[in-house]
Amino acid sequence: MSIRIGILGYGNLGRGVECAIKQNADMELVAVFTRRDPATVQILTEDIPVCRIADVQDWKDKIDVMILCGGSATDLPKQTPLYAEMFNVIDSFDTHARIPEHFEDVDVAAKKGGNVGIISVGWDPGMFSLNRLYANAILPEGKDYTFWGKGVSQGHSDAIRRVEGVKDGKQYTIPVEAALEAVRNGENPELTTRQKHTRECFVVLEEGADAAKVEEEIKTMPNYFSDYDTTVHFISEEELKANHSGIPHGGFVLRSGKTGWDGENKHLIEYSLKLDSNPEFTASVLVAYARAAYKLAQEGQSGCKTVFDIAPAYLSAKSGAELRKHLL
Repeated sequence: MSIRIGILGYGNLGRGVECAIKQNADMELVAVFTRRDPATVQILTEDIPVCRIADVQDWKDKIDVMILCGGSATDLPKQTPLYAEMFNVIDSFDTHARIPEHFEDVDVAAKKGGNVGIISVGWDPGMFSLNRLYANAILPEGKDYTFWGKGVSQGHSDAIRRVEGVKDGKQYTIPVEAALEAVRNGENPELTTRQKHTRECFVVLEEGADAAKVEEEIKTMPNYFSDYDTTVHFISEEELKANHSGIPHGGFVLRSGKTGWDGENKHLIEYSLKLDSNPEFTASVLVAYARAAYKLAQEGQSGCKTVFDIAPAYLSAKSGAELRKHLL
């Protein structure tokens, strides 16, 4: 029997989830939910209903896992606890500083509904988080370093688009090359947030908007821009479409550590990603964890989980015997 998936929110991430479902034979898309007029939303899969979010409760017994594809700034803090009472849910909440409180909110709601909620799924948080955990466990004496980019951050782009006076915008996260090389060279530098990355924003203003005010609000936004050297470029809608229509991303997780009785041997663990499409890769991770949520729910588990709580075998459609034979 196929795992029945619902998609809530049909932007770049929701469309990426739809594409990922197509590649997983044990899953089927059963409905897409949108805040827009469903008649205006054209999805890729034939004969699948597009419904209003207001009608989501009607689907409570028809969906095994609801994948929430809203933004972390304002959507997911409200949506994930709300829908965790009705469904097993997955989200990609990526405001690192607020993950503990988001976990608590979702845990209460999911336990109340008897459902599983897996939060902060993607590549960071998500795949990068796992690699940080593995590296810390293996090299307890060492230092962690995470670099993002160069690429478009969906969460940060969403955040600048919500600033009053902004019509559209993209934000690029850019590693500071000298800092990255110092880590790779085993120098174990002490790096501030500002020394590791810069942020570059390309913004289309609403007509009559105050550019100085918009720039100030972006640069001082807590959790997003205030701790970074941020450059804001104001450009035309045509220029944004011509030069910034792609959504590439990637990055590096490194841990530099020592082993030996006197710490005489050095080691460097490095995990990297280079992504043509940030939302499509994130969506693929979400879909793998939707399988895990389904398996956990079938076992009778409930409450909030993160990638740290999910055994790797739960992500795979293969049996334990197949995994041991082909991947171990």
